[in-house]
Amino acid sequence: MARVRLGFSPILPTIASFLLAALWTLSVFAGWGLEAFCAGGETPACERRLTAFASVSGLFAAVAACLTAAAWVLPAARQDERTFTRFMVMSGVAWIAAEGVLFLGGVLTK
Repeated sequence: MARVRLGFSPILPTIASFLLAALWTLSVFAGWGLEAFCAGGETPACERRLTAFASVSGLFAAVAACLTAAAWVLPAARQDERTFTRFMVMSGVAWIAAEGVLFLGGVLTK
């Protein structure tokens, strides 16, 4: 098994990816988004609109999770530092897009 040689530990972008995943999961499934943007989900219309944005955001989140997993699972990514870095950067961009869609959707539902 070849080792990835980065200027920093490869675990750092992985931890960042997991933290963004946790933030997204709590915002969508634990009700943080409803609490923040719909006053606890009191209005059904706001909840429906936010759910629609969460679904779109989920597409970006799924891509981000797959890219993070691919960075660690695919032999080509594990053996080549540039490929690993590309996967992790694309994963970070996808997580930011997922969070951004969710936030923008929440602001628009208010």
